[in-house]
Amino acid sequence: MAEEKKRTRRANGESAIYLGKDGRWHARVPMGYKDDGSPYRRHLTRPTRKELVDEVRRLEKQRDEGAARQPGKPWTVAKWLEHWVENIAKPVVSENTYDGYEVAVRVHLVPGIGRHRIDRLEPEHLESLYRRMQSAGSKAGTAHQAHRTARTALGEAVRRGHAAKNAAALAKPPRMEEDENEVEPYSVDEVQSLLLEVNKRRNSARWMLALALGLRQGETLGLRWSDVDLDNEYLKLRRNRLRPKYEHGCGEAAPCGRKAGYCPTRVQVRRETKNTKSRAGRRAVPLPGPLVVMLRAHREAQAQERATARNLWTESEYVFTKPLGGPLSPNTDYHDWKRLLEDAGVRDGRLHDARHTAGTVLMLLGVPDRVIDQIMGWEPGGAARMRARYLHVTDPMLKEAARKIERAIWGAPENLAVDKDQDNEA
Repeated sequence: MAEEKKRTRRANGESAIYLGKDGRWHARVPMGYKDDGSPYRRHLTRPTRKELVDEVRRLEKQRDEGAARQPGKPWTVAKWLEHWVENIAKPVVSENTYDGYEVAVRVHLVPGIGRHRIDRLEPEHLESLYRRMQSAGSKAGTAHQAHRTARTALGEAVRRGHAAKNAAALAKPPRMEEDENEVEPYSVDEVQSLLLEVNKRRNSARWMLALALGLRQGETLGLRWSDVDLDNEYLKLRRNRLRPKYEHGCGEAAPCGRKAGYCPTRVQVRRETKNTKSRAGRRAVPLPGPLVVMLRAHREAQAQERATARNLWTESEYVFTKPLGGPLSPNTDYHDWKRLLEDAGVRDGRLHDARHTAGTVLMLLGVPDRVIDQIMGWEPGGAARMRARYLHVTDPMLKEAARKIERAIWGAPENLAVDKDQDNEA
């Protein structure tokens, strides 16, 4: 026993195992170095030597694979998520992506799993959260957004050594029902009904850019006259309009008592536009003749509005503006779309459904895939996946396919009629 208690000098990086005065087996496992450069060792204790050796080997394997927790006070999930979203994600992702992350962290993840230690979080904790979210009325898509956010944040924690595993990568998010995100593009008749109503409204060309060319909302609202070449009948897409974000301007001494967006002295804290994030998004799009005519008429109408408003006009280079100038708000634009659908007697749908409609019409017209990708702004590497998502096989397309099969196998309709007459004569 005396020999078992005796400690011997070991090589650097080798774990020390010994029997303590308390009758338990102890180990000191070298794990690397602290921030100040001093060695960092983990202390383990077990009642038997075998149990301790097994635990030491497990810890050494984690260390050698770079998956062991680093020295320092362990993060809670709440502290890590709040640190990650503000200090790691925010500086490198777009404003819209950050907004999605921030809502998922603040509304769902921190209240739901925030008290757990990050190195002790299990997949079952997340799966339980997703079930509670759905029981409280959240859609499966909302739970998926929380899941994607947690997976990204915890993946960064693993890379930095704060956790040995990514619990969200192991967790199973709720099943997305097939019809939850199913999109039914508007038919040609519905588009024509919208066109009749669009012609009665201000900024009419804005909606036809969406329905005919599939421009995203941000692309359309960020469009400037310098991007439009009506003589050569094309436009260039270079930037996206961002949703405004405000802070109070009233000050703590005399707070207005309203939300920041409704503060009388609110301050805009987000830039109006950002450049498109991909090379495919920066593209030239051809303009059909009727759209050129609409845009010319729109430019003249805008000049008349500017002259009427005089000094009340807010000067900007945007193609689509508010009645007194200045960029359109995406929120206002969304509600205008809903009113347009209602006034035109067309079924309700998302504004983004117009993009699905445009892509499907391009396919229906037989436009080559490469040209569709250019118009829609899809990256070459992911274009096939995006076509599968946005281009929908409609009933007229299925009927046309049936007619082609009929002609190929049974021949032209007149030949069928001749065959029937010959059978009757026989």
